[in-house]
Amino acid sequence: MATRTVISRVSGHVQGVGFRVWVMREAQARGVNGWVRNCPDGTVEAVFSGEPEAVIEMQMRCYVGPSASRPTSVVSDPFNDIPGEGFEIRG
Repeated sequence: MATRTVISRVSGHVQGVGFRVWVMREAQARGVNGWVRNCPDGTVEAVFSGEPEAVIEMQMRCYVGPSASRPTSVVSDPFNDIPGEGFEIRG
């Protein structure tokens, strides 16, 4: 099985709206490993690792977010550090 790992930074109204919990649930439902955290600049950063199709789906889902959020952009780059099993919320 091929694995793809990316780090994504989501901009817009994404803090204080349950975005991290939503990302964790979406990732777990798709079998994607990684983590998500709030950044001091108001963005949310997430690492997604798993089957390429599932990782791409997570990147696309970040444009939607939970109902109270208003994501405006998602910028993703390849990420070399493979996270362990599972998905967690950091900071």
